[in-house]
Amino acid sequence: MNTSTNPPTAPKSETAAVQAVESVIAQHPFLAGLQPEHLRTHTDNAILMSWLPGEMIFREGEPANRFYLIRQGKVALESCKRDEAPGLIQCVGAGDVLGWSWLFPPYYWHFDARAVEPTSAIFFYGTRLREKSEESPRVRLRTDEADGCRHHPAFAGHAEAVARREAQERLSR
Repeated sequence: MNTSTNPPTAPKSETAAVQAVESVIAQHPFLAGLQPEHLRTHTDNAILMSWLPGEMIFREGEPANRFYLIRQGKVALESCKRDEAPGLIQCVGAGDVLGWSWLFPPYYWHFDARAVEPTSAIFFYGTRLREKSEESPRVRLRTDEADGCRHHPAFAGHAEAVARREAQERLSR
């Protein structure tokens, strides 16, 4: 039951829903200290989402055009090989970032992401944020600072898992 807590076509005017999303974003550890104008840019490209245990958030091979800041719950990153049960790569939870692949070509998910517990997150349109930062040098988005993201502990675990999987695939050929 993948749900959004604000309508996809919310009016441009200041609404209680927009203020609620902005407040949630401002409180997430990954975006702590974000400048007000950047907070607004993130808010304009965000939706609050939730999943029940077992629901898929994204699947390996699909276009990676978004990312999530986990508010509560737990998400498993899994890898599936043909004719095998999914293998657990990593779990992420409250305060973590889910979905780094939208930052780096070829912009496809490397793993499946599945809710393990009831999970709520902030969904961001990653491609829109990336386009905004490319359009205007004044728009400095924390999520578009790829070098900084590469040093984030969650990304380090993700990169290690991708490398391990690619090595296993080369050996099995």
